[in-house]
Amino acid sequence: MSELSAVDRPNSYIGRSVPRPNAKRLLAGRGQYVDDLRLPRMVHVAFLRSPHAHARILAIDSTAAKAAPGVVRVVTGAEMAAVCTPWVGVLHHLKGLKSAPQHALAIDRACWQGEPVVAVVARTRAEAEDAVGLIEVAWEALPAAVDMEAALAAGTLVIHPELGDNLAFQREHVGGEPDSCFADPDGVVVQATFHTGRHTGVCLEGRAILADWNPAEGRLTAYHSNQAPHMMQTVFAKHLGLREGDVRVICRDVGGSYGIKVHVYPDEMATAALARMLARPVKFSADRIEGMVSDIHARDHRITARAAVTKDGTITAMEIDDLTGIGPYSVYPRTSAVEGNQVVNLCGGPYGLRGYKARTTVVFQNKTPTCQYRAVGHPIATAVTEGLVDLAAEAIGMDPAEIRRRNLLPDDGYPFRNLANLAFEGLSHHACLTKLLAMMDYEALKAERDALRAKGVYRGIGIASFIELTNPSPFMYGIGGARISAMDGATVRLDPDGSIAIASGVTEQGQGTEAMLAQIVAGAVGVDLSRVRVTTGDTETTPYGGGTWASRGAGIGGEAALQAGNALREQILVIAGAMLQAAPESLDVRGGAVVDRATGAERLALEELGRIVYFRGDTLPKDLPRELVATRHYTPKDYPFAFTNGAQASYLEVDVETGFVTLLKHWCVEDCGTVINPMLVDEQIRGGVVQGLGGALLEHCVYSPEGQLLTGSLADYLLPMAGEMPDIAVAHVETPTKESALGAKGAGEAGTAGAPAAVQNAINDALRPFGARVFAQPFTPARILTALGKI
Repeated sequence: MSELSAVDRPNSYIGRSVPRPNAKRLLAGRGQYVDDLRLPRMVHVAFLRSPHAHARILAIDSTAAKAAPGVVRVVTGAEMAAVCTPWVGVLHHLKGLKSAPQHALAIDRACWQGEPVVAVVARTRAEAEDAVGLIEVAWEALPAAVDMEAALAAGTLVIHPELGDNLAFQREHVGGEPDSCFADPDGVVVQATFHTGRHTGVCLEGRAILADWNPAEGRLTAYHSNQAPHMMQTVFAKHLGLREGDVRVICRDVGGSYGIKVHVYPDEMATAALARMLARPVKFSADRIEGMVSDIHARDHRITARAAVTKDGTITAMEIDDLTGIGPYSVYPRTSAVEGNQVVNLCGGPYGLRGYKARTTVVFQNKTPTCQYRAVGHPIATAVTEGLVDLAAEAIGMDPAEIRRRNLLPDDGYPFRNLANLAFEGLSHHACLTKLLAMMDYEALKAERDALRAKGVYRGIGIASFIELTNPSPFMYGIGGARISAMDGATVRLDPDGSIAIASGVTEQGQGTEAMLAQIVAGAVGVDLSRVRVTTGDTETTPYGGGTWASRGAGIGGEAALQAGNALREQILVIAGAMLQAAPESLDVRGGAVVDRATGAERLALEELGRIVYFRGDTLPKDLPRELVATRHYTPKDYPFAFTNGAQASYLEVDVETGFVTLLKHWCVEDCGTVINPMLVDEQIRGGVVQGLGGALLEHCVYSPEGQLLTGSLADYLLPMAGEMPDIAVAHVETPTKESALGAKGAGEAGTAGAPAAVQNAINDALRPFGARVFAQPFTPARILTALGKI
């Protein structure tokens, strides 16, 4: 048996659907979230937040607040700045990106409605909130730059005068010969303007942090609802003037994230600074109302786009002009320019174009900051690309599936570098599309749609192919700001009772990281899954790593775990060989015992091996290695990203009298390389599809012209509910990456990447008899009726 067959070993769990090891604990209500924690002398902080989108702070009177019951301290921005240094959210490889220094509490000006201005610390959260209501702030309201379309216009307020203008970042890219493609007299040019509405994560658990400064040790411990503990260790140390080794970040149970909890937030930084100022534990838990104006937003884009297609159905070129508004600051440390940058990278991705031109323009505005959120840029780029493909098909009278067959990159054409300069190791667009059409019974579905259309029932079919970047290498985050690791590590240990302990730098936010790691290591070492326990999310006890984001948990953290598990097994076999007087290569570990490799006959239980090594090492040869622990780190080296791909389809009905959309069925075929746990991967895909459908149809952060958020609670901000969601069928094609032994790519964002495009195309298919189209998300009844000319 070859050694990679690490994934095919006799008691391998890879490819098996097994329950999450933490499911029973969480379902029993035994999860430990940040707000569950209570420490001696703990106090709570609440924040006075700006009610204005833009205003100068003239004076703050906190006299009454300081005298209020239970109040421990009231802190302004100027006082906070003496403890916590400001940050600037730029990365050097995003050339030209600029942003102003951002403080934990606003000092002279507030730049968005919801920016924290004053911190009140009290014995309870209720007392802190009551005292916040007693603070008097003299505001001078300032003009607000709200509309991203007008942000760069002459006469528009410059939010940070020292930056010169409201342009945060601009990037242009040209590949091939787009101009000649568009000038082809035998071709057809289609074009449209696409809008994606602002939305946000709305995690089950809001943002939360409990910071504890121990003056005796000179050490900060932060219990944090976050995705990247080692990144936050660096951030807290850098801006609070500490050594990294004097900061411990613990991320235990995290109730969802979707990218919301991988950024630096001023209120969380202020909480850590307050703990140091007061030398006692300070807790902050964002409630739903303040979360809506302080959690990062995403997807605020307007894209004008066009495509050139020949009459035989060859799509030759695409041109993209993206405009996005990011709020008043580029968010630290990952920056708010990455989403627009991803749009430039990903548009046109699945297709073999001869010309490609793209530009993104990123502007400041007085709204809640935007930054990276699940499937960064992917649903935007896919909606634009696939919308153009459908327009091209309609323009030349070709079936939407057929035009994709003619233009998708061939499955045997890899490795390949496209005109956006993305390197693809191996994708499976045609295999995914073929499987998708078979799952849908595409021809029968079209016949049903056409028959119902004749009866005045307007149904539509939408197809979308997509690419998704995962497993980012060090290329993803260059120099500048806080350090973000592209590497991850795992430590695997055999304990005396024969059980296995794993400590990993990747983190768990409800997606099944612990199950994935346990399955990989159980198979690699050769033990039953029930004998494996996993620790994540603690900078003190886990190897250094980047955490979980960009769908990197399985592809990077999982590969590190596989390598550590393999190394531990080899160490076990060396020791067992000496004990059994057998060649190590003649032995294996299966089912928690050392066995004869050829026959599978049990030779030595791991409990017995552990007993001898840990307690009777005197009986072993003196020069025999006795290490029953292995640590390995892994980072991708050959490709900047591991690209996954897939295809989605939506079948829906549009009521042309009311504009309401009823989702009938959704399909997704996805290629994430090696599938470790089919049940968890399918859950990830379905959850991502639902999140994509939410952005396509419901979710929208709507602002007034003055910069006031009008959808600031769940009474106004609509979320997808189970009763509104269709059945979602999921299938896979597997093209493992050759860059790792595990072969896994990411799966967490694929559902979100393709769902809005599939729904967009399905709605426009349903509206085709009326010559109506919609390209502005969310596709609300009002927008559909406007397209139909009824309002």
